[in-house]
Amino acid sequence: MNEQREIQLQAWCEAVTGYRQQRLQPVSGDASFRRYFRTSDGHRSLIAVDAPPPQESLQPFIAIAQAYAEQGVNVPEVIAADEKQGFMLLSDLGSTLLLSELTEASMSGWYRQALADLTAIMRVQNTELGSLPNYDEALLRRELDLFHDWLVGTHLGLSLSHEEKAMWANFCDTLTANALEQPQVGVHRDYHARNIMVQAHQKLAYIDFQDAVRGPITYDAVSLLRDCYVRWPHDLVQQLSHDLYNQLQHQQLLPVAVSVEQWQRWFDLMGLQRHTKAAGIFARLYHRDGKTGYLQDIPRTVDYLYDIAGFYPEFNDYRHWLAERVQPALQELI
Repeated sequence: MNEQREIQLQAWCEAVTGYRQQRLQPVSGDASFRRYFRTSDGHRSLIAVDAPPPQESLQPFIAIAQAYAEQGVNVPEVIAADEKQGFMLLSDLGSTLLLSELTEASMSGWYRQALADLTAIMRVQNTELGSLPNYDEALLRRELDLFHDWLVGTHLGLSLSHEEKAMWANFCDTLTANALEQPQVGVHRDYHARNIMVQAHQKLAYIDFQDAVRGPITYDAVSLLRDCYVRWPHDLVQQLSHDLYNQLQHQQLLPVAVSVEQWQRWFDLMGLQRHTKAAGIFARLYHRDGKTGYLQDIPRTVDYLYDIAGFYPEFNDYRHWLAERVQPALQELI
């Protein structure tokens, strides 16, 4: 089926560009059904996207790309799209991921630029399709369930005792309430160093924003600073988080009544929610979709959960459960 779609995509690219295509060059897939290929119109390199319906829709990507561009956010230009077939041609942002440019010495400068761009993304709450979907309680809880169902149950084969179930329910309640009580802004929802491209003159560009929502103000920041694919010293992350707090208050995106302590709790607990979701997704990608590459990221992601929970005594039981049950089971698999 994949090969058949590649042939169809190549023919569509030829029809759109009027240029006889060489075989499409795979660029990457991601954690969805979408696939990306490098092609050309005879003058410049382009990216061809295969987003097979009904699993994928091109409309959100196109609408959000337009809204982001209007806010001055550097995103791919949509050159052509065929919603029915699930094909799209985009401008080529190159192949330099921010992740490959980061060192402990350079990360602060890069991340300050990405956090400055984030304020523009926060302002996008509507597109030509209407309001972005809300990151509501149902979605937050579905994401937390991924950890319980796919990592703990399917991957590690653990079942929870009555006490552990109560602890887990309390943990999920606390994280959900934390997300919903924050100011709600435009959220990219996958804002990390693998989805940020480095352009000429050290400018940054952003991809993979089609799942954008209206949600918690700390979500994208903690996604960037506590990246599932790379880990930075706690003090550096804390400093950048506090710098963003000041920036948001200055730009009136965060009420002045919100203390830095409140911000930090929002940030930390939002990180717990995201890492809980991510660890579950990594397990699901392996068991459901046969993608093994994400297994290596699970221990780092669970280590974040253990470490950050340690700042909050209310999570002592949860942290003990991770240390006694989840981390040893992960270690055994490794």
